Amino acid sequence: MNSSNKYDSFRAGFVAVVGRPNVGKSTLTNAFVGQKIAAVSPKPQTTRLNQLGILTDETMQIVFVDTPGIHEPKHALGEGMNAVAMQALKDADLVLWLVDASDDPHTEDRLIAERLENIRPIIQVLNKTDLVNDVDDLEIKQKIFQKLLPSAEQVLISAAKKTGFEALQTAILTHLPIGMPFYPDDQITDIYEREIAADLIREAALNKLHDEIPHSIAVRIDEYKERNEIGAYITATIFVERDSQKGIVIGKQASMLKSIGTAARIAIESMSGRKVFLDLHVKVKKNWRTDPEFLKQMGYSDPKGR
Repeated sequence: MNSSNKYDSFRAGFVAVVGRPNVGKSTLTNAFVGQKIAAVSPKPQTTRLNQLGILTDETMQIVFVDTPGIHEPKHALGEGMNAVAMQALKDADLVLWLVDASDDPHTEDRLIAERLENIRPIIQVLNKTDLVNDVDDLEIKQKIFQKLLPSAEQVLISAAKKTGFEALQTAILTHLPIGMPFYPDDQITDIYEREIAADLIREAALNKLHDEIPHSIAVRIDEYKERNEIGAYITATIFVERDSQKGIVIGKQASMLKSIGTAARIAIESMSGRKVFLDLHVKVKKNWRTDPEFLKQMGYSDPKGR
């Protein structure tokens, strides 16, 4: 194929991956890209900022935009997360709306359906089909979710088992325009390793702390220094909102902080492909989720545009 017609049939575009919290958006993005670029946790609202997952081959480039879960916000952070997700909808060539096929629609699913009503094109992706054992039950769920947005095409997948991906990719490509790729063919995300590292530290904290302080945690990378063949040296601060939470994160004789650090270090080493020395600290920032200035410093969107 010569250079003059190389991209005559090449398809490239942005695909916004939206849905309520904890339906598998980040798992889907990671699975398509083939590498962990987004934090995944059983806790809702693990993703707080849009992240790109870029899948490229000789015929196409799909740029997945992994968005925060759309939900009923209770603070400025939540409002900002919703604003980030809604902006992705406006800029995308296609919207993938993930729903949980193993569960009934939530209030948040209905909220999302209202917001998607005037947006085209949309593929409603029924995820977690591996958790539905009865075929009749799955058909019932398809009909229930279809009623929320009758105009949407439906595809069934399991992001965890990576089933249904071929059908989903085929469906996606029918909606993407012909054109040049947006990114080099070896690039898989638009964020830097230090940003991914912060996400992986927060993921480790969420997984280790269970329900004790689910969303009162923010992570800031203070230093990310390369040490040649030795690897990377990372210092990071975990922010919580109350003094009592600080004690929980640190744990008895710093046992919890060590456990979080070990899990995060292993994840970062797997992501970066090299040894990592990780030094974690814990600080209290009172009510940081309602502090616009702190949210801005941490890179979270302000829904009021300040």
